[in-house]
Amino acid sequence: MDESGDQRPMNWVGDWSGRRRSLTPERTALIDPATDQRLTYQALDDRARRWAHWIVDEAELVPGQAIAVITGNRLEAVELFLAAGKTGVVIAPVSHRLTATEARALIERIAPEWLVVDESLNDFVDAMAMDATAIPRLGFGTRDSAAEQALARQTTDPINRALALADPCLLVHTGGSTGLPKICRISHRQMLWNAIELLVAADGALAQRRELVLFPLFHIGGWNTLVPILYAGGCAVIPAAFEPDAVLRAIDRYGINHLGAVEAMLQALAASPAFATHSLRSLEAITTAGAPCAEASMAPFLARGINVRQSYGLTEAGPSNFINAAARADEDAETPDRASVGTSFFHTDYRIVNPDSLQPVAVDEPGELQMRSPHDFDGYLDDPVRTAARWTDDGWIRSGDLAREDRAGQVFIVGRLDNVIVSGGENIAAEEVETVLREHPDVTGAIVFGVSDPHWGARPVAWLTGPAHDAVATLAGWLEGRLARFKHPAMIEVVDTLPLTGAGKPDRRQARRVHEQTHQGGPS
Repeated sequence: MDESGDQRPMNWVGDWSGRRRSLTPERTALIDPATDQRLTYQALDDRARRWAHWIVDEAELVPGQAIAVITGNRLEAVELFLAAGKTGVVIAPVSHRLTATEARALIERIAPEWLVVDESLNDFVDAMAMDATAIPRLGFGTRDSAAEQALARQTTDPINRALALADPCLLVHTGGSTGLPKICRISHRQMLWNAIELLVAADGALAQRRELVLFPLFHIGGWNTLVPILYAGGCAVIPAAFEPDAVLRAIDRYGINHLGAVEAMLQALAASPAFATHSLRSLEAITTAGAPCAEASMAPFLARGINVRQSYGLTEAGPSNFINAAARADEDAETPDRASVGTSFFHTDYRIVNPDSLQPVAVDEPGELQMRSPHDFDGYLDDPVRTAARWTDDGWIRSGDLAREDRAGQVFIVGRLDNVIVSGGENIAAEEVETVLREHPDVTGAIVFGVSDPHWGARPVAWLTGPAHDAVATLAGWLEGRLARFKHPAMIEVVDTLPLTGAGKPDRRQARRVHEQTHQGGPS
């Protein structure tokens, strides 16, 4: 037997609820704010054991087989994740924000043995027109659901298969903003080391954490937030969906002291009339992720003494890679380092290099951010070509993100290599233009994308949100001195909302598609 750490048979993620059951049985693990349902660690492990017995005794699944899960952020998804960890089965969450056609294509690639579905999403699943005889379905979400009836037949006897640390526990699809979503194989090792990274970064505070989990569990961000909390014995409050007023109520009701969010969530919370009426006294910090967050979006929270710090991570490399741990609540949004993602987590190595030569770039010069750590992913499902392309020959994961490092060692995300617009031989980073546009007082959000141009090759186009209609005519003058003229958008449009991916990132691909459908002639 291979006695290396990755291959030694033990129980990993699956029995973390069991270990917590022994150490802190009566401590609250999970709360559903919609119903005020609370699960202690003992109750959570009981539920996970019942799910595990269903997996083994009724579904008759063996290690390595997959269960596709279609749900919002529900406690049952967490129970099933832990049960899968106890049995060696792999959980594959599928986004309900996809079209039925897109979701079906993902499920066909995953080839699960079962579909476990929130009954409120049955219409969505029916629209996939899957062969019901090919993949059996188990519904949950009500007291008399098929899942609850099945769980009632199971025992709470311990069940823990010995697994290797290298064995998979999740199949997580990426946001898919650049084409066909990739399906990442996430191992027990990756989940363990990610939890350790968060534990070290929190300096022992995770056990006292009352976390509001807003990132969806069909992407890695939700699990990245949740699993370290359970590892440390904290409490996670899990709303089924993001609804600003309900989130504000939950913060005060449950004494939430930390949450993670994308920028659009911060904007929605601050814009809610209820923002001023809730004390938010317990909320100590917000960590942003998904994409760079503008100063204007942080300011309402900083003004109330709530720290806002940016983070950065990649499903394939973490996802806990960087955090601006030095940011303080008593600093305003214009503090220079506030825009930084800080420094790397304890066990993450990184370099910023020319993506072609792999030679280091100079201080403050942009290059590709590349990383390596014990929480690297194990490749893409059935996709050896894209898996090989993700790594360099010397073992670093290519992020595809442009970053720079200042003299103080602070790292700033500049943009994406595939978001660079080449116009007249000049490189324009879409994110750089977006950042400058968001500094205008009448702009609350911006997406910049490239469209083809017969003369320049490509030109940048900007979509803006906010009370910017009257400012459009003067924006070109406002951009003078702030942005090189070749980077100025050739066309600026004000829209009601900006398209986002399921991970909350700007969906430039969708914006470009809509623009091209409505502007056949391109920018003038």
